[in-house]
Amino acid sequence: MAKPGRPGTAKRGKGGKVGTGGNGRQALEGKGPTPKAEDRKGHPAQKARERKEKYEAQAKAGFGRKGEFLAPTARTAGTRGAATRNSAAVAKAADASEVLSGRNSVLEALRTKVPATAMYLAARIEMDDRVKEAIAIANSRRIPINEVTRPEIDRMTGNDAVHQGIALQVPPYKYDHPMELLDRILDRDQVPLIVALDGITDPRNLGAIIRSVAAFGGQGVVLPQRRSTGVTASAWKTSAGAAARVPVALAGNLTTTLKEFKKRGLFVIGLDGDGDVSLPQLNLANEPLVIVVGSEGKGLSRLVQENCDAVVSIPINAATESLNAGIAASVTLYEIASQRAKKAR
Repeated sequence: MAKPGRPGTAKRGKGGKVGTGGNGRQALEGKGPTPKAEDRKGHPAQKARERKEKYEAQAKAGFGRKGEFLAPTARTAGTRGAATRNSAAVAKAADASEVLSGRNSVLEALRTKVPATAMYLAARIEMDDRVKEAIAIANSRRIPINEVTRPEIDRMTGNDAVHQGIALQVPPYKYDHPMELLDRILDRDQVPLIVALDGITDPRNLGAIIRSVAAFGGQGVVLPQRRSTGVTASAWKTSAGAAARVPVALAGNLTTTLKEFKKRGLFVIGLDGDGDVSLPQLNLANEPLVIVVGSEGKGLSRLVQENCDAVVSIPINAATESLNAGIAASVTLYEIASQRAKKAR
């Protein structure tokens, strides 16, 4: 008679096998199902998801991929009163901030006095002249300097950004309300000269226009909440510091805001290559004015053009098709400033 084997062991030779009695169950369970590609750390799909989430977070705060200001919500772009729309828009815009990265970009921003709340340096960063100058400027402006790990700067700037171990946190811009901007101008007994932008999406154009407004006696700029650039770090740099002196207001609906300006006694003139009034013949230069600058590609939108008291063209050489939006605004502001100066003599 054969001796029985130990419990939980298989018999050798012919016949059935004895089970483990449940002792091997955990080993047979394995590690579970294979994770999805987007959940695997380091996988391209996972990095793509992180980029998407970052973009969605920026869009929610108010800014798109290239600094374009987006509508925070459909509700704030509705048909309620202008004051309510603009208050909501300004509140949303105040949540949007930027992180500049790269040695040249950070140093240039610091040199042009772009406002900053903090500078971040990677631990054991290789010091060159750019980093040393950036540290010196940050110290002189009392900007906090934080030493962090490279992975932290990666997360801060996006995994695909070439940050070179340095980043600068730029605070959100504080937008005005258009009617409050006008109230302050009138309280100073000034003749209003405001520039409104219709579809300008390049922050460098915005910066150049802000600079021209400061140079030729303008008192402010109005941006629409939708389909327009915001006051980004790039706009700050192009303005050469003028953004610190010229207030920028945010309009929930530009057409509605222009109508409100007209009710307050301002004349609205739009710039367009096919305008029916040549700039040198403009007879409204000494009146309270809003100058509307359209995008280079599409020009003034239909509703905005319908609400203009005059559509003005700038005479140029026939060989030149059109002027850059920033240059067109600058030429117009200069002409108006010249006509006002002649009247004041």
